Amino acid sequence: MTADPKLGPVGQRITMKLTQGFMPAALQVIDESHHHAGHSGSRSDGESHFRVVIVAEAFRGKSRVEQHRMVNAALADELKERVHALAIQSSVP
Repeated sequence: MTADPKLGPVGQRITMKLTQGFMPAALQVIDESHHHAGHSGSRSDGESHFRVVIVAEAFRGKSRVEQHRMVNAALADELKERVHALAIQSSVP
């Protein structure tokens, strides 16, 4: 799975980390920063608000909260340093 070439470096890093960490059957990383321009936490250079849609076997038997915690843990550095908001839609194949 390769990163969407329209994504910037942060979006590409998110894609890489989720791909390596979960080997998803499907993954979509969407930069929604433009929807939040001027709001708290937005950055003038973008890449602050993302939506992730991920389908992975690693989530089998886990609650939605556990799935989201797994994704948040995988992206801890990005959430601490750069990403203000991350919407997660997770499921099993």
